[in-house]
Amino acid sequence: MRPGVPLLVLLALCALAGVLPVVGLVPMWTWWVFVAVVAMAAAVDAWRLRILPTPGVSRQLVDVLPVGVPREVELELRSARTLRLELADLHPEGWQAEGLPLRLSLPGHGVARVRYRLVPAARGSFVFEGTHLRLHSPWRLWRALRTAGQPQQVRVYPDFAPLAKLALFSAEQASLLVGAHMRRRRGEGTDFRQMREYRVGDSLRQVDWKATARARKLISREYQEERNQQLLLVVDTGRRMLASEGGLSHFDHALNASLVVAWLALRQGDAVGLLATGAGHRWIPPRRGPGALQGLLNGSYDLQPEPVATDYLALADTLAARQRRRALVMFCTNVRDEDSEDLLAAVRLLQRRHLVCVASLRERELDQTLAAGVEDVHGAVRAAAAAAYLAQRAQAHEALRRQRVMTLDVTAADLPGALVERYLAVKRDGLL
Repeated sequence: MRPGVPLLVLLALCALAGVLPVVGLVPMWTWWVFVAVVAMAAAVDAWRLRILPTPGVSRQLVDVLPVGVPREVELELRSARTLRLELADLHPEGWQAEGLPLRLSLPGHGVARVRYRLVPAARGSFVFEGTHLRLHSPWRLWRALRTAGQPQQVRVYPDFAPLAKLALFSAEQASLLVGAHMRRRRGEGTDFRQMREYRVGDSLRQVDWKATARARKLISREYQEERNQQLLLVVDTGRRMLASEGGLSHFDHALNASLVVAWLALRQGDAVGLLATGAGHRWIPPRRGPGALQGLLNGSYDLQPEPVATDYLALADTLAARQRRRALVMFCTNVRDEDSEDLLAAVRLLQRRHLVCVASLRERELDQTLAAGVEDVHGAVRAAAAAAYLAQRAQAHEALRRQRVMTLDVTAADLPGALVERYLAVKRDGLL
């Protein structure tokens, strides 16, 4: 308990009143009586606050939240007595809360409901420790801080609203929405789909001559892209992915883009898995079907990048041991020239069985630095340093391409479209 403002005022008056007996204006016993009354009132009020029951608090909040999306939280309070109090919910540190702290009057034997808005700031598992209530004694001489309610654990996932929006469109429309530039090849693929009448533009290789002879008109075979293939998404959780852009780390951008590609691949009938390497290892075996995307979310929502070096050779060994079937491996990282030798060795190991695509995230500030005009010596040094760094990156990427590795050099904003476009190209060309 702590003294309230009225008690502090009374104590100040006691101190000032102590001057009156000294100067002989009032007898000393009157001052002692005044002090005794204040002390007794303070003691009685403190006792009444101590025996005051703590109100019950329950929180209405789902257990799974998307990161960065405002969510309304409702608190329900119950008390046997009428109270005036201040409330602050113990949400995880760093989250943005609008409407806290709250002041309210709680009716006796009634229920009060209050709401505030909360924005989760990061992915992972978090705990609401309870709710802080600041109660006041009946005479307002004391105040006490108590914790009410039960701890509640919540999980914060990547923002899956874009995936929900994409579900309203066909796979082709969704690919265009994320920025993929598709090239169509009508009727060609690797899996037979149906027989149909010949159309202008069909290749002669599609014509089924036996069916044409029976029907006495040209009949074409129509194929579709092969299904039941394997896509493995590999996301770097090392120090290269700590760079922040647009309020999210490069790792978050890579994870979000990977989930978009995973959703599309599952729509295409492929199996999708995920491997996180660098700071923390996480293996989610390839699965297909409606529950596969939820499995990816459950298995990756708490991954975080850390300031450690990524061991590319260990990554290749782990993946080769766990993924025996041939798959398209899409690896999201940030390639630097000092990593080139280790990355090349890891890629050669993976290429023995898999088709490898390396997506290298480029900082948007580098492009902005080169695009900005040079007005002084400092600007010239910055531009020269950015150009030299990009040249070193280009050399590392060219070394990968010489090994016949599909290599993407893109910014975080362009990553989803680039990954989807390359996945569709692999499917269209039958490279798996």
